Amino acid sequence: MRLSILGAAQEVTGSCFLVETSRARFLVDCGLFQGGRDVDQKNRRSLIERPDQLDFVLLTHAHIDHSGLLPRLVAQGYGGPIYCTPATADLLEPMLLDAAHIQEYEAARQRERRHRGPPWETLYSAAQARQCLSRLCPVAYDEVFAPAPSVSATLRDAGHILGSAFIEIALADGSNNKRLLFSGDIGDYGRPLIRDPAAPRGTDVLITESTYGNRLHRPLTDTLDELVEAFTDTLMHRKGNVIVPAFAVGRTQELLYLLIRLHREGRLPGMEIFVDSPLATKATAVTLKHLQVLDPDVGATFQAGMHAERYLRIRFVETPEESAALSARQRCRHHCRFRHV
Repeated sequence: MRLSILGAAQEVTGSCFLVETSRARFLVDCGLFQGGRDVDQKNRRSLIERPDQLDFVLLTHAHIDHSGLLPRLVAQGYGGPIYCTPATADLLEPMLLDAAHIQEYEAARQRERRHRGPPWETLYSAAQARQCLSRLCPVAYDEVFAPAPSVSATLRDAGHILGSAFIEIALADGSNNKRLLFSGDIGDYGRPLIRDPAAPRGTDVLITESTYGNRLHRPLTDTLDELVEAFTDTLMHRKGNVIVPAFAVGRTQELLYLLIRLHREGRLPGMEIFVDSPLATKATAVTLKHLQVLDPDVGATFQAGMHAERYLRIRFVETPEESAALSARQRCRHHCRFRHV
């Protein structure tokens, strides 16, 4: 067996691993590199040799630093299946199309600025992103499947974002059989909305992330107290509005659930909440579609809270014109606005 680390080594983006045995050749994740001066060069280089000779791809979750180069891989000749959880498959559609549209917008801007010299090209187009989506093969948590005759795999709940998984892999390579575990990104215990990570089983080789390996997370109760204080002071005492820059996938849905919960507990006043991000709107719809994989004691609360209530109203901004009109409003009574970052 040979394991090659193609990204996310001594950095936190571009997660990609190539596994090769005498009987199979496959990737685990195929992520976009983000940040740094050489990021464009990293993303444009050939991902791997002979992508058309890969047997399959396993995907841990939908975040772009784990999935964002999949359309480029397909455009370069990969035509096999991409295995992931059903929730991840549903999240990938808006996320990869959003990434493609951002690139196409940036390419148009660069063409306007560069009257001379070579044009700036996208990593992939929206059409290529859609082509990639046709390769997705959803597999439920804890279901053992065989992506190749010599390989069996299981996706287990990683507790990171909706649909995230760590992957347990059993390889049959002649007399050299191995069990591998790829952690993907690991969630914390006691997180709102998302279930706690599942317990991993025995493995011979562990490939794990270590982004927060040198620190402890603060207790959720402290975070909630701080959140209540900030909202109460701004809305009630200062008569102002709250603007929350939030990641569109995962963080926005967590914050929406926490505001619903805190309002029902009587710790927050009634308010009007605007979600001003098309991607966050789509990710929230996917979350509501997959309540069965959320923490069971919060799914019903989240679903009920997303519908119109008398004192807590959640609005999704649909068009650029609506967003501009919202920005132009000088003051709204008890107004909270989520912006995509």
